[in-house]
This record gives sequence, structure tokens and C-alpha cells, in this order.
Amino acid sequence: MTRGANLAMAEREIPFYQPLGEECALFEHAYRRRLPLLLKGPTGCGKTRFVTHMAARLGRACYTVACHDDLTAADLTGRYLLRGGDTVWVDGPLTRAVREGAICYLDEVVEARKDVTVVLHPLTDDRRVLPLERTGELLEASEGFMLVVSYNPGYQNILKNLKPSTRQRFLALEFGFPPPELETAIVARESGLAKERCAALVRLAHRLRELKEQDLEEGVSTRLLVYCATLISAGVSPDFAVRTALIEPLTDDPDVKAGLLEVVRAAYG
Repeated sequence: MTRGANLAMAEREIPFYQPLGEECALFEHAYRRRLPLLLKGPTGCGKTRFVTHMAARLGRACYTVACHDDLTAADLTGRYLLRGGDTVWVDGPLTRAVREGAICYLDEVVEARKDVTVVLHPLTDDRRVLPLERTGELLEASEGFMLVVSYNPGYQNILKNLKPSTRQRFLALEFGFPPPELETAIVARESGLAKERCAALVRLAHRLRELKEQDLEEGVSTRLLVYCATLISAGVSPDFAVRTALIEPLTDDPDVKAGLLEVVRAAYG
């Protein structure tokens, strides 16, 4: 295989991500200097894609954990399980990342139980260790290990937020939705829909986002725009695509949906 073919294959294997600033360089600096990273931003603005893109660029495996109310420290570190009549220790995703020198990405980390952040603390300072109380091990993070966490500060309440003592252990990047020109290019590339048609969807999304914190908890994400454009590209009628991708996912309230449809008719036709 030629060098050009190798490069083309490598590019295909890296998930697409459109940089909005210096976030890619910052991620690389953090990785090289063993610094943990916190990503903040609304749902569907590209945080997860950014992490998978950077992991591929750096040639590191990435363990992604979608955090939730029942996620415990043991889910991340591991537990003893019965296998074939024997009790064996099975590493969790965080422990595997620490051992292998991989990237561990905890998405919506504030949704996890409080004992999770306690486990993370020794990995976010110069110790870079993971104590495993059940096995008696004190794991030192392998060379390529990096901890990345994210959350959406827009809809977290005071009971679900990172304490300052935890936030200040991380570098932090704030994400938002791309400017219209870039968002149009992203939606067109991801969906295959013509740019001029994607531009109309992006303009509609901006109108709907203006309703955030009035009638909506969250605005239309770039992810939903890609879904909508993908449906239209596949031959679904624009009206039905907009309803199923941009309206129904945002609210269950009939009055709010009716108001959103009025915005759609005024802005999109």
C-alpha cells in the first residue's frame, strides 16, 4: 500500500470534527502534559465527537461512559464477578483506560453518584493514581492515559453540579453551537443535503434557539439538524422531517409544539 493510500485510510478512520477555535491544540497540549480536561456545553453541540476525533488523531483508544443517576464508582473501577464457578476481578472502563494508557471520557459526569468524583480526584493531580480498595492495588496511570469529562451547565440545578473543588482540578473548554456558516457546512457534510437547503435549516434552528429558557429547556442541537437534513436528503418531506427531528424531540407540551410550528411556518415556510 502506498504512503498516499495509508494517509487516505488514516483520514477516513478519524471521525469528522470541524474546529471552532483552538480546542484541538488545547486538547493536544493537555494530553502531552498529562492534564485532565473538562468540556462544558449544550446537548448535541459536538463534545463527544470532539473527544472521539482527538482520540483517533492521537492514536489512543477511548472508553466513553454515559453517566447516569445509578452510575457508581464500582461501575467505573470494576468488581468481582462469578465466572465458571470462580470469582474473578473484572476491570471497569476507567481502570482499563488507566492500565492501557487510553482516554477515558465521562459524558455528563454530574449525573453520576457522588462517590464517582471521589474516585476521580487522585487521577486529576500530580499523583495520577487510581486506588482499587477491593483488590488492594494502587494503579499508576500509564503514559498515554487522559481523563476527559463533560457536562451541560445549562440545565443542571444546584443539586447536580460539580463542586468547585472538583472543577478546579481540570482545564476547562466551553463549547457552543457553531456560527451559521460553519454549522451549515457541518450539516451539509454530515447529511449530504445541499448547502443552500442546510442554510435554511440552520436559520430555523437559530430562531428556535431564541426560545430557550422561555418555552424550552434546550435549543435545537447541531445533532438534530444533521438528523433533519439526513431525512430530507433521503426523500422525507421537509415538513415531516422538521416536525420529527426539530419539534417533537424538544417538548411534549401541545401548546409549546403549536408555538414552535408557528415559528417554523414563519421562518421556514
